[in-house]
Amino acid sequence: MDHPQIAHVGIAVSDIAAALSFYRDVLGLAPDAAETADGATIVSLSFGDSEIELLTPDDPDGPIARFLARRGPGIHHICYRVPDLDAALEACRARGYRLVDETPRRGAGGRRIAFVHPKATAGILLELTE
Repeated sequence: MDHPQIAHVGIAVSDIAAALSFYRDVLGLAPDAAETADGATIVSLSFGDSEIELLTPDDPDGPIARFLARRGPGIHHICYRVPDLDAALEACRARGYRLVDETPRRGAGGRRIAFVHPKATAGILLELTE
């Protein structure tokens, strides 16, 4: 891969089972096994090279619970797959972009991830991964 791609779109939901019905019954997709990360249960659905992640809070003080309380269900973040996560974070720092994660950490699926603050990206929480 020599250019960024959309890895997934994270959608905050209060009820994964209810949200899954559209993807299963209308689109005919089968969800991957549920995972937990950042105080949330995450269920992924494959759309070719990209995925949709349905996120529901496990921790009432976690980021997904706070998002749902402030904004209700909806798109929580977009994740871009980049060729080199460390280089992308360095480019962010060099250009003054505010980072949520200064260094990569492990996210769902054990992937290295880092978030860029929405105040730096036109109001969209962006996740970067390799």
